[in-house]
Amino acid sequence: MAYMLKKEKQVAAIAALAEGASIRSVERITGIHRDTIMRLGIRVGEACTAMMDRTMKKLSCSDIQLDEIWGFVGKKESETKYREHQTMGDQYTFVALDRPTKLVPCFRVGKRNKANTVDFLYDLSGRLANRVQLSSDAFNAYADAVERGFGANVDYGQIVKTFTAAELGPRRYSPPEIFHASRTPILGNPSMNMICTSHVENQNLTMRMHIRRLTRLTNAFSKKLENFKAAVGLHFGYYNFVKMHSAIRCTPAMAAGVASAQWSVADLVEL
Repeated sequence: MAYMLKKEKQVAAIAALAEGASIRSVERITGIHRDTIMRLGIRVGEACTAMMDRTMKKLSCSDIQLDEIWGFVGKKESETKYREHQTMGDQYTFVALDRPTKLVPCFRVGKRNKANTVDFLYDLSGRLANRVQLSSDAFNAYADAVERGFGANVDYGQIVKTFTAAELGPRRYSPPEIFHASRTPILGNPSMNMICTSHVENQNLTMRMHIRRLTRLTNAFSKKLENFKAAVGLHFGYYNFVKMHSAIRCTPAMAAGVASAQWSVADLVEL
């Protein structure tokens, strides 16, 4: 049925999904059945992932920040059984963001472990055309993964942020304030004042606002891992190529030289 929809209906559904609407909300707005919306979203999301895998090559990034954002599939990690561990429960999205252009050159969805971290850094290093500065938090898998992926051809540092004690009561969901931040060079010769993860952490907020499955304290979670991956792929296709970034006044793909013009949602559907 997704193939039989009129083009304008497909564009309306994908635009709503990319802006963070739930599948049932899109169903009420467009009149398209939720199963058709689901299949369409998966098809376009997988196409976006494949397109970015082809186009994000030989990038001239200079200052890349790394982070990972938590989500879950099917059920919380504490409720999963042994055989469900890989495809259910906690699933993290590893994100790399180039600070000057705001481009996300690559991402990876999976468990927050050493194997996925190494694969993520191998993928990132293969997409870059020059030496870069990397910044991350102190997740213990990063140091070894960066060395495996980049060797000596990187300037890498870690930042550890210490927060004040969280307040209780009505402000318990508010983030605590940063009390202290310590920066440590790990590989190469990183510029100390450039070791930062604030921009990629802000990208985590963007993801939670635009991917309904990542919205906290709701029942809008993915039931299958492939659906979750497709939703993340759709988001980054939309973020990199369609959405105008207010800080750089163009799309990240245009700023990085990957695209010559701003794409439309119809272009994503054409994929």
